[in-house]
Amino acid sequence: VGQLDSFAQMIQHTTRELNASIFADDFLEKKIRTVLGRLQLKILTMVFFMTEEGRYEIHLTLKAQKGVCVSAKEVADRVSECCGRTMITGKEERTVISTEYSTITFMESVKYYTRQGIARIGKGCRNISGDSFSLIELPGGKQGAILSDGMGAGERAFQESSMVVELLEDLLNAGFLKDTALQMLNTALVTGREEVRFSTIDMSVFDLYSGKCEFIKAGASMTFIKRADKVDCIKSTSLPIGVVSKLEFDKEEHQLKDGDVVVMVTDGVMDALPVGEQEFLMRMIIEGTRKNNPKEIAQHILEQVLESSGEVPMDDMTVLAVGIWSLEK
Repeated sequence: VGQLDSFAQMIQHTTRELNASIFADDFLEKKIRTVLGRLQLKILTMVFFMTEEGRYEIHLTLKAQKGVCVSAKEVADRVSECCGRTMITGKEERTVISTEYSTITFMESVKYYTRQGIARIGKGCRNISGDSFSLIELPGGKQGAILSDGMGAGERAFQESSMVVELLEDLLNAGFLKDTALQMLNTALVTGREEVRFSTIDMSVFDLYSGKCEFIKAGASMTFIKRADKVDCIKSTSLPIGVVSKLEFDKEEHQLKDGDVVVMVTDGVMDALPVGEQEFLMRMIIEGTRKNNPKEIAQHILEQVLESSGEVPMDDMTVLAVGIWSLEK
């Protein structure tokens, strides 16, 4: 596992390939030069990219005339008008165009944003939970929510699940595809130790351009989608990671709409409900809340499950809620 961690860090610091194709558009180039010329900006080079998903990325090397001050935001607005697409600058880009040439990248803006909320409690109301979670930014306008339930409960389970989440996060940030990262992680856990220790993986990947969400599960509990008029359920029949050398994942993709909330839970939450009624009762609890704040939704679900069971938690319990909303209103 240590070697895998080092490898992931090494890859993370190498140059990432730009998964996009260069294209030419003489009409658009002339239009941008004319419009930015009116702002007294001089363009040295202009390169158009189209990503695999069909989104624009424009690299401009430009400078301002002496005595002129133009913000990158204003340039982005003008470029947007020319393209007919909402273009923004990257987070690391400069905010003002100087009198020296510099290259600024303008990317097509996402159409959705997310908000997250977490509610958790340890077995027997202990402070330490064996469940771990992570919310990460991924390339291509995607966001990932990862939830892992370690074998057992308490400190040792937390060490296991947190290690799994951190390694998966490193591999994804290093540019590995989701399936490849999970297989690499599973192989390392199976071959790297004599004792069998396993953890579940529950991953939801939100595409902030399309509103689609990909659900990937390895031994994970049910995931629910709270919609305006119903609650959908996504189930898993696969094994956790760290059990067998060749792991099969459960994968589904769903189109989300403005205001939908994805609810991810660990086994401890579902197991606190009566056997045979777990899915039905969880649907009722989720449908019963009129809240739309993910943090409040997660807290409401955990409180209702604890109230329903009427007992001290018999296992670690975690509820992770992620809501998605449209920017185009």
